[in-house]
Amino acid sequence: MKKLFTLLLLCLSSFAVHAQMDDPVQWTTEIEKISDTEFNLIYKAEIKTKWRLYSQYLTENSGYPTEFMYDSVQQINDFKLVGKNKESKGITKFDKVFQAELTYFTGTTTFTQKVKVINPNLTTITSEVTYQSCDDEKCVLGDEKFTFQLPGREAVAENAFQNEQPKVFDPVQWKGSVIQYSDEEYELVMTASIEDKWHLYSQRSYGDDGPFPTEFTFLEEGIGYEAIGKVTESDTKEVFDKVFQKNISFYEKEAVFRQQIIVKDTLTKKITAEVLFMVCDDEKCLPPTVKTIKFDLEKAIVKSEKKKPKRSLWATFFIAFGLGFGVLLTPCVFPMIPMTVSFFTKQSKTRAEGIRNALLYGLFIIIIYTGLGTAMSALFGSNFMYDLSTGVPFNLIMFFVLLIFAFSFMGAFEIMLPNSWMNKVDQQSNRGGIIGIFFMALALAVVSFSCTFPIAGTALLEAATIGGITPIISMLGFSFAIAIPFALFAIFPGWMNSLPKSGGWLNTVKVVLGFLELAFAFKFLSMVDIVLDLHILDREVFLAIWVAIFGTLAMYLFGKIQLPHDSPLQKISVGRACLGMLTLAFTIYMLPGLWGAPLKLISGFPPPMNGNSESPYGVGYTKKTQASVNYSDVSKDAPILEEEVSHEGPHGIIAFLDYEKGLEYAKKVNKPVMIDFTGKTCVNCRKMEEQVWTEGNILSMIKNDVVLISLYADNRKKLPKAEQYESKITGNSIRTIGDKWKEFQQVNYNTNAQPLYVIQDVNGNDISEAVAYTPDPIAYEKWLSDGIKAFKEKSN
Repeated sequence: MKKLFTLLLLCLSSFAVHAQMDDPVQWTTEIEKISDTEFNLIYKAEIKTKWRLYSQYLTENSGYPTEFMYDSVQQINDFKLVGKNKESKGITKFDKVFQAELTYFTGTTTFTQKVKVINPNLTTITSEVTYQSCDDEKCVLGDEKFTFQLPGREAVAENAFQNEQPKVFDPVQWKGSVIQYSDEEYELVMTASIEDKWHLYSQRSYGDDGPFPTEFTFLEEGIGYEAIGKVTESDTKEVFDKVFQKNISFYEKEAVFRQQIIVKDTLTKKITAEVLFMVCDDEKCLPPTVKTIKFDLEKAIVKSEKKKPKRSLWATFFIAFGLGFGVLLTPCVFPMIPMTVSFFTKQSKTRAEGIRNALLYGLFIIIIYTGLGTAMSALFGSNFMYDLSTGVPFNLIMFFVLLIFAFSFMGAFEIMLPNSWMNKVDQQSNRGGIIGIFFMALALAVVSFSCTFPIAGTALLEAATIGGITPIISMLGFSFAIAIPFALFAIFPGWMNSLPKSGGWLNTVKVVLGFLELAFAFKFLSMVDIVLDLHILDREVFLAIWVAIFGTLAMYLFGKIQLPHDSPLQKISVGRACLGMLTLAFTIYMLPGLWGAPLKLISGFPPPMNGNSESPYGVGYTKKTQASVNYSDVSKDAPILEEEVSHEGPHGIIAFLDYEKGLEYAKKVNKPVMIDFTGKTCVNCRKMEEQVWTEGNILSMIKNDVVLISLYADNRKKLPKAEQYESKITGNSIRTIGDKWKEFQQVNYNTNAQPLYVIQDVNGNDISEAVAYTPDPIAYEKWLSDGIKAFKEKSN
């Protein structure tokens, strides 16, 4: 009777343990025959109420995606996957923890994978799915194995569903064509034909909170051919998107993308590209899709003249035009305006002659500077400068050039042409007629060289990186701005009475331009740092330099410091004060960036945040309290800094990744162990770390009073072969580190959901009840405090 009672008790206990295990997703399968060699493998997931199953297509670090895997040997010898696994329409919502759109499914969803059989003797296909499902309190990692029996044999899929299959959408068709400009120069043209009501997104990246951009990959690029520059695209339509809450660029009907290439090997006749893209209509979005585009160089359309990259020449013109007006306000040029106009009006016999001479003078200024641009265009008309601009030498040269220009503008030295050149030009300008006017214009260019060259040189180098006629357009705009005042004041000489008098303000303009050149110089230096992966000029260092530059500029504008060529300053003007306040405000705006603020106004200028920098989370976060671990207490026999043994966890806490190593360390320091069953993609785990651990005294207790052991259930790193096994308790295959910790959690705590927290003593005995997701900081702090208190009482 006692044996029977014991057996009954064990059965009830086993049932109770099983009842605590969450298994919110039930899978069934079906196979659909398309032809003798092609089949659809169909997976159906039945999801419990209030639970969510996540999509296959999630951005990095934003969740644990559903993933289907197939036997690698079978994929080589027996069958091939055709395209990507297609899934039903999901629900997409913005997640505050991961700052990204997460797509998930509720109720019922299906996944369909098309396969092509290459082994005529193949009868079955095996597969496995790993996935994450969550409710509002916890997340569960699961995996299932399937066997599909090809038609003609008894199907193994149980409870196969008979519902109508979801429609497969394919709204974009891609076509590749080739244009040939010379024996080596080609243009690959990718044309997308888009069905009505659908739109294809542009190449522009919107980060994690925007749609997936169109991306091209050219296979075997660098072997036989080389891509020149970036892929250009046709005009897009840009509208405000209510879902993404921002302006989004996309295409309707048709989109055309172009890639310039240089063919180095005459044997190269075929080129293949892959395009990754996303399409949406007003109701749904399809997951990112990859398609192949093929190009045949032998069928290229031959054209004699190469089409230039679509960069707005008007934009180049007006940018250079603005720089030209800036040069007008320098002390080398501004005083020349009344002097030159007065000379023409006095030397001319009639007013009409004076106007004609002034117009000729302005025209010659344009010809001289545009001639310089034409020379640059002839020299760098190919894509050579574009490629050079992305390399280390060019960016390093630009840094030193701008640095020299900046110091010159600040008064450290003058960049001057030889006096002999200036004297010869001046002598020729005394000649009469059109030739004399030309040399007067040339004299202006020579005399004002120290002020115009730094600005004109910067504009020219920037334009040369684009190539083509851009340098010509740049110098045309630059010279046009300089020539206009001379012509206008010659026509309307009375306007000169309204000009401000020359004085110290001209040097102030020059110095301000010098500070701006100095700031931009470090942008080029940061490019060198990024390319070489030096991590010397990381984001916080770059921002510190800019804060110093613009802070010094603000002090200069307020008259607190003076530079070599400044006049004594008795008081500051309203305009200078306003500019000083604007500069000071900009300096203050940048300060939070040192602590990790995004600084959207200058995004693209500072280097990106990254974990390799000196202060990846901002100044003040470099050396955190190395919680849970005091290195001086660890002997040489406890290598806690080895990979997969410990890492820097949330808030800088040093957490063990291995249970045995963490327990060993806890014995050395006589502290309780806090086991954190977690996941890299566990949403609720991040909520606990960011919203609960930071409240009250919780973070201090985790840092100082316990040894934290974080066991990641989704760690996919393979275990050594000797440590892999089939569990006799759960029946699971233990192949990865994550499998090991999932097994540990299930066996000891009868649950497979994360997060889960446990307090243990130094011998691995539980001294508190395990708790799961606890959004109430007060309750969580009490649980943690009680566990630490119980350990201390037990130790005494």
